Amino acid sequence: MSRDRGPRRLGRLDRSALTAVSLTVLSLTASGCVVVHGEKEVLPATTGAEAAKALQQFTAAYNKADEAFDSSLDAAHVTGALGDIDAARLKAGRVVHPDGNPSHSPLKLTDARFTVPKKAGWPRWFVADARGNKGGDLRWLLVFTRNELDDPWQVAFLTLVAADDVPEFKKDADGWAEAVPANSTELAVPPADLSKDYATFLKSGGKGFADGTHTSLWRKQRAKESSKPGLVTQYIDEPLTRGDYAPLALRTTDGGALVFFTTRRYQKQTAAAGASIPTPSEGVQALTTGEIKQSLMMEFVSNEVALDPKQGSADGKVSILGRIEGMTSAQGS
Repeated sequence: MSRDRGPRRLGRLDRSALTAVSLTVLSLTASGCVVVHGEKEVLPATTGAEAAKALQQFTAAYNKADEAFDSSLDAAHVTGALGDIDAARLKAGRVVHPDGNPSHSPLKLTDARFTVPKKAGWPRWFVADARGNKGGDLRWLLVFTRNELDDPWQVAFLTLVAADDVPEFKKDADGWAEAVPANSTELAVPPADLSKDYATFLKSGGKGFADGTHTSLWRKQRAKESSKPGLVTQYIDEPLTRGDYAPLALRTTDGGALVFFTTRRYQKQTAAAGASIPTPSEGVQALTTGEIKQSLMMEFVSNEVALDPKQGSADGKVSILGRIEGMTSAQGS
């Protein structure tokens, strides 16, 4: 598939688009109240220059936090699923290595391409697609969001995807992308339902998702791990759909959409009488409260990216292209 090269004519549009985003139309009612109409304007979420600056600021903050194992250093640049995953990773790292990350290697993101949707209302958001110096040949997809004009851009979703899996996005004459509403019925699954449907699929299976690493193969792996001599593992998957966890979708040229969404998983290990829980890693122990005797309940947050086909398409199955997760807490008992 061809790769997204970002909005055309960005240089010419940067100044006018930024002005449009910054302006709101104010009118005074008879009672003296101020009414803000600007949120109804259909506008590009940002400019090419601002998107590039946001990516640079995120990368710099991420590297500082990773080097020091200090989540306060990038807290202003992450939110949602990535915020949870990143904060827990840094917390565990600091417990294990109080003096900082001995294995720190700066993240470098190059060949960045920005897909900016034109939409009304908040949140405003855009997607950065870049080559990273980590993760092999996979492309880094980062979704930047903000809920008000004065808010900083924050990364809510981060996934790694094979370059050939990055779809071509539908653009208007000026190169702006199209955001798909969460409740759209034009897709095989409305974006608002993807988190719930995926959680249900992981529990019970079904025909709504294409076979792959994060669907059929993951279910097989879970079945294999669920019962071992002296140890039982249980899984509970839940949707996460509110606030900064809400799904975001971009229209693709084939009428479908690329959808970013979030799920939560609880994974409980229970040892049989006379057996014990396998010794967790230092990172897991750092996030665990209580004493691990016969059970360990771990909580994970995952962010996924999926291709959601157009309603009525031949296959009609959602393909999970990538998933990044992290353990956020654990309880021993």
